[in-house]
Amino acid sequence: MPADPLSRVFSALADPTRRDMVARLATGDATVSELAAPFDVSLQAVSKHLKVLEDAGLVSRSREAQRRPVHLEAEVFDLMTKWIERYRRQAEERYRRLDDVLRSMPDRAAPHPPADDPPPPEGPQP
Repeated sequence: MPADPLSRVFSALADPTRRDMVARLATGDATVSELAAPFDVSLQAVSKHLKVLEDAGLVSRSREAQRRPVHLEAEVFDLMTKWIERYRRQAEERYRRLDDVLRSMPDRAAPHPPADDPPPPEGPQP
């Protein structure tokens, strides 16, 4: 598993099953059985997915009597959001500069034929 926190988070979220689990936990805490319900996998497989999410800091588990609910640690998403936002701003700035360049270029659009001209004949010409 990657060493830095951001890499661990992105690596954990690379799997669609884990992303689905995170989406489910965004609505509230759930048990392993509740998280496993929509998937055709064993509880052991779900527990392995949860271990990856836990190691990445995305979820935590607690104990409530016989229940062991899984809780989404939403503040971890702040780390991802800051990283994504930085690159989003850079991309927007590049697009703004490209728009400026394109606006400064002369319009060289080819003239379109009049709409009422028939299309050229198909096939070999005599």
